[in-house]
Amino acid sequence: MITIRRTMLIAAILFIAHALYAQASEQDIIQQINKLRSLSAEQRPVATIKLANEVRSLPASPKTVELADALAHLVTEGDQGAVARQAVADSLSQALAQSPVPAKNDQPPMPYMDLARLVRYEHVTATLNDPLFAKAGQVLAEEEAEIDKADFTLRDLHGKKVTLSELHGKIVLVNFWATWCGPCRLEMPDLDAIYTHYQSQGLVVLSITDEDPVKVNLLISKMGYHPPVLLDPDGKVQKLFHINGVPKTFVFNREGRLVGVAIDQCTQRQFFDLLAKTDLKP
Repeated sequence: MITIRRTMLIAAILFIAHALYAQASEQDIIQQINKLRSLSAEQRPVATIKLANEVRSLPASPKTVELADALAHLVTEGDQGAVARQAVADSLSQALAQSPVPAKNDQPPMPYMDLARLVRYEHVTATLNDPLFAKAGQVLAEEEAEIDKADFTLRDLHGKKVTLSELHGKIVLVNFWATWCGPCRLEMPDLDAIYTHYQSQGLVVLSITDEDPVKVNLLISKMGYHPPVLLDPDGKVQKLFHINGVPKTFVFNREGRLVGVAIDQCTQRQFFDLLAKTDLKP
């Protein structure tokens, strides 16, 4: 009898402790999410997986969806691995299943779009059975079809005009970035090295920004960045490519067809994976 009572007491204490932890963990999760970018490349995937599991343990609520979506924005920065990406997708999928987000003007809200991007571009799976999630996937496919047909003419930092359609016969990597964007600056040395390596095979890298040319030139000159930087002062090309955040990268083959999309910061290996969809040789 004493053993049974002791077991029941321990179980009750553990239950209370778990309940208290669950109530307090939301703020802890927020603090950990805010620190993710300060972690090393080795530490970050482990921390991301831990956070995704902690978010899944939270009670269903709009806040849980918000936290899961915040992780979805961060897990695509660099190569954190398939396990981390899948853990975040599972967390966001569960949060949306438990607390659906109402549509706005018949358009899928951001969490559905972010989950659809993870599935389409980061090769994760999601079992969410929701018409807004299905519509988000359709929206991405329609955007890709528009980008595949896109053309533009912009000037570089020296005033020279560059037209995308005139680059047929080349492999074109279009990268949208900004000077204030930390992930953009992190990937630029790798992008510079890849441009230098493949330029002789016909690779053209076009780095597009909507910022002031003086500010842009100051950063570029300090970095020793070699790819052409194009100025999109009114953001028309960003709208044409449906840019909702930077960095974003698009790869067109020699026929001018869209063959690769990266939705966030890339490592050198990820850039190589994108370009492997063309006829470039290592």
